[in-house]
Order: sequence, then C-alpha cells, then structure tokens
Amino acid sequence: MIGENNQRITDRPPGYNKWVMVFCVGVMVFIGLFYYSSQKIKYNWRWNRTPIYFAYEDDIDVTSTIDGEVSSIRTDGGEVIITVKGIGEEEIYTAPADSQQVSEGDLISPGDTLATYQKWKAGLLVIGLWITLKISVMATILGVIIGIISGLMRISDNPALRWTAMIYVELIRGSPLMVQILIWYFVLGTLINDFFYSYGLGQVPAIWYGIASLACFSGAYVSEIVRAGIQSIHRGQTEAARSLGMNYAQSMRHIILPQALRQILPPLAGQFISLIKDSSLLGIIAIREVTKAAREAVTATLQPFEIYIILGLLYLVLTFSLSMYVQYLEKRMATS
Repeated sequence: MIGENNQRITDRPPGYNKWVMVFCVGVMVFIGLFYYSSQKIKYNWRWNRTPIYFAYEDDIDVTSTIDGEVSSIRTDGGEVIITVKGIGEEEIYTAPADSQQVSEGDLISPGDTLATYQKWKAGLLVIGLWITLKISVMATILGVIIGIISGLMRISDNPALRWTAMIYVELIRGSPLMVQILIWYFVLGTLINDFFYSYGLGQVPAIWYGIASLACFSGAYVSEIVRAGIQSIHRGQTEAARSLGMNYAQSMRHIILPQALRQILPPLAGQFISLIKDSSLLGIIAIREVTKAAREAVTATLQPFEIYIILGLLYLVLTFSLSMYVQYLEKRMATS
C-alpha cells in the first residue's frame, strides 16, 4: 500500500502542488468576491434562521369540537385522555401527558383549547426534497421501462413498431420539457379528470402528471441510449446465442442486454442526474418540489442568498450521491 501511494506521488506532473495551491486560492478569491459583493448591496446574512426550513418545533393545540363539560381526565401511559360530554354527544381527545389546559368540570365551547404541546415537524425544504426524491425515483423507474421497450422497438424488424418508436422519440426530443409538462397537466390532465368525473371516479393528483411527463421525456432519451448500446454489441454474439438454441427474447435477456448494460450505464446515469434537476420545472403545475418550496421560503422571509445556496447544495448532494453509486456499480460490473 505504501509503495502504491509513493508511486502515485511520483507519477504526478511537475508543478502539481503549485497548481493545487492556485486552485485553492481561486476558490477563496471567488468566495471573497461573492461576500464582498453581498456587503456592497448591504445584504444582511441570516444563516441562523435557515434551520427552520429543515425541522422546527411547532405548537399543537387540541381544541374541542362540541359544547359541553369536561367529564373526565385520565392518564394512560404517556398520553392524557380528555372526555368532553355534551347534550346527547361525547367526544374523546388524546394528547401527551401533562399537556392538558383544562380540569374536570370545566365548561367547554367549540374551539376552546383542551391541551397544548410541542411537536417536531419537517421543514419546508425537507418536505420539498422528499417530493423531489419520490418523483425522481418513480419517473426513473417508468423511464427505464419505457426506454427499454421503445429501444427494442427501434431495432425491431417490424415497421409498425419501429416507426411508432421513432415518432415517439422525435416528438419528445423535439419539444421542450416545460411544454410537455403543460400539455400533460392542462390538456391530458383535463381530459382524463373529466372522463373520470363523468363516471363518478376520483381526480388524478397533479403529481402523477408530473411523474408521467418526466418519465415520457426521459424514456425517449433512454430509448436512444438502449438502442445504441444494443447495436454496439457485435452481431456474432446474437448468432452464437441462436446457435445454442436461444430465441430472440432469450438471447436479448441472457446475452445482449447484460453486455449492453456496461456500455449504457454511464450515459444512463447522466440522464437520470438530469432528470433530478429537470424535476424543478414541476413547480409550474403547483407541485411543491424542493425548488418551489425554496421559492415559497424566499417569498416569506426575503432570504434569497441563504435559501438558494442551500437549494444548490441539496441538488449537489443528490446528484453527487447518484454519481458515486453509478461509479460503484461500474467497478462491480467490471470485476464480475
């Protein structure tokens, strides 16, 4: 191990340490200029107020919904159970122990506070980040399925399948993602929801139209990646699989696709990293992903510098984690 480290050090080009120092100085100069510019516009940095966007302690009030009298208060484990008895009705309320604000025999009106306690809740950015993750994962899974199917259709000998996949890919790749999101939500969404409403069914939430738009968008690019990966495998591999008695589906599953996966994994990862960033456009159809949550926080607190810097770091953590995981998969596949 020591020998390998020494070898790495000796393999470094002349002046390596000098250029490392130049890089570090450049980063420090950029940070300094950014801070100096913020001071020139008299911006008041308030980093101490940013933790509430990740988690905060909220005051919870348990209020009565009926008119009556507190008939009993009893403790069961870590909870207090308050019973309010009215004329011909009775309600039972639970809260953490020792949080009650009433006593037995008190007269209660609707809206009166029975107990008050504090509870930790997820902040605005954490809620938005969770929605972004959920959308990205589901859109990625659907995008892979669509991309593999359409990629196989692109190389099919059946002209109907091949032309259908070609039209799909060209339509999706030839229009902006924002336009596709608007079409999915305002055009297709209206038609689908009206159809469901006419049959007495529920409405489809906006988040599913956002997932569908991202999945179809990424599926078109995955289709081309899959097609190129399959065509990069030598034709002799298919012929060898056929000579062993495999049909088309078996040769694809056991021979071609496992080899193509090694070729397509890096561009596939790049596509999904872009998908995470593209999810920020879903704010235009009222989906509170992390970018929309950040905009709401800026509107409420007028802290654009801190919140947008945190937003950029959150996206960096997501994309960098995915990139590192893909590199791990590449190493595993290279040694297997």
